[in-house]
Amino acid sequence: MEDTIKELERERNALQKRANELRRRRDKLHEESRRLCEERDELNARIRSLRNKIKEYKERRDELNRRVKEAKKKRNELNEIYAKARKKLRELERKRSSALGVNPMKLKRKLRKLEEQQMTQPMTPQEEKEIIEKISKLHAQLKEQERILKEDVVLKRALEEVEIARERAEKQHEKVEELAEKAQREHEKMIELAKQCDALVEKVNQIQEKIVFLKIDADKTHKSFIECVNKIHELDKKISSLKKEMRMKEKTSVEKVANEIFERFKRGEKLSTEDLLLLQKAGLI
Repeated sequence: MEDTIKELERERNALQKRANELRRRRDKLHEESRRLCEERDELNARIRSLRNKIKEYKERRDELNRRVKEAKKKRNELNEIYAKARKKLRELERKRSSALGVNPMKLKRKLRKLEEQQMTQPMTPQEEKEIIEKISKLHAQLKEQERILKEDVVLKRALEEVEIARERAEKQHEKVEELAEKAQREHEKMIELAKQCDALVEKVNQIQEKIVFLKIDADKTHKSFIECVNKIHELDKKISSLKKEMRMKEKTSVEKVANEIFERFKRGEKLSTEDLLLLQKAGLI
């Protein structure tokens, strides 16, 4: 029986060693899982912050795009006013030119034709002199016509209206471009942050996957640890029971020997010191 107890104790010690290893592994897995959870939570906080900023950029971009739309509408209206002012000016110039008996467009076409001939066609000095005189005459006619038209109060007012309309249209166009550039900058910032956010989300997903596998491993390790502990408890009970049984057998054996010695004592036989100690241990003296 003593050999059986020793064998069971060796088995128990091996199980205790295994249980200690499993507990350390389980605690290490839990610690790694906790660390990854903290990292995941920090990344999620950054993601929430980025998403708030992305929302702000998007709102500003959308507001700027709305203003761009309104500015374009205003620009189109001003371009239409400018076009009408130019049309009105051309009509007045045509009427005034007709009243003067001169068509400026015909004069300009004729002038360009003569200048082209002078530059491209070979000619005698006399012919070139005649063309130069004609060109000078045409320039003088156009200049005179321009002088007369500039002195016309109605034309002058129409020209001023054209210039004012042109300046307003150009300023509105600049405003459209400025707003569009601002909207584009907000959009680019939003896209950049969205890319950063997507990268962090991907990292969080990877970490979460690791956490899941760590928890599965930790749960399996904990289950094995509990199984070891339960087996240890079972062995402790067996060992305790066997030791109790062995003590009972030893007690019974001692009592039997003590009774035999006590009978010898009663018969007056001489007892050794060892015999007397045994009787004392058994409570017979």
